[in-house]
Amino acid sequence: MTNTYNIYLISDSTGETLDRVFLAIKAQFKNINYKINSFFFTRTENQILKILDTASKKENSIILYTIVDNNLAKFLANQSDEKKIPCFGVLGNLILSFSKLLNQKASHIPSGQHALNEEYYERIEAIQFTMNHDDGNLINEIHKSDLILLGVSRTSKTPTSIYLANRGFKTSNIPLVNEKSIPDILKKDPKLSCVIGLTSEAERLVEIRKNRMNSLKETENINYTNIEKIKKEVDEAKKTFKKYNWPTIDVTRKSVEETAASIIKIHEIYKNEKK
Repeated sequence: MTNTYNIYLISDSTGETLDRVFLAIKAQFKNINYKINSFFFTRTENQILKILDTASKKENSIILYTIVDNNLAKFLANQSDEKKIPCFGVLGNLILSFSKLLNQKASHIPSGQHALNEEYYERIEAIQFTMNHDDGNLINEIHKSDLILLGVSRTSKTPTSIYLANRGFKTSNIPLVNEKSIPDILKKDPKLSCVIGLTSEAERLVEIRKNRMNSLKETENINYTNIEKIKKEVDEAKKTFKKYNWPTIDVTRKSVEETAASIIKIHEIYKNEKK
């Protein structure tokens, strides 16, 4: 008997939702040994039978699925039950509940969230905008940004911007060396866009910057990792954010996703104040 669980992720689409759900589940358990078996674009009974045949031959098999076709989902659930394999639908009950609340039938079309609609193209546009406005580039277009992130080096500005872009926000990020780094247009109108300052504990920045320099095999820029210099950088950045009344987020112990969630909340407040 093995303690390794064979997790079968079965989706009729790309499996993106399942990946995220399982990440959220496993984060709740400290000790879990598992092997992922992914089966995406599963849309026929024959495909399901082949997967279940494999799963039934292994110990500790568990199935998670996102299948919007009711008949196919029931087939998977019934076949799994016959083979005594734990099987959990991620979207089924939610879709049914929303259908009742909204008083309308669901489309049950696989990959519905990936439709080439206006929202999709807006997200692609946001990603392109964000990539072009990374690290202080194209400052003359900063007024077109939904979000502007400011922060000293290695405060996760770029990865956070990219994550936000995938959520549909046109995001510019600007490295803050000193107050002169801030574009004049932003100094004159601090509420030009939703501006957010990112900061971090100096000790954490030392660690991150040293790793960065090691990866680049850089040894000459000593000030970049000097703790006293960094403390001064962080203090000056905080003073600047306070001067212009920009909300600040300490990213020291936050993941990119957590930081982005806080930023989106701030953006909602900003929009309400502009109304």
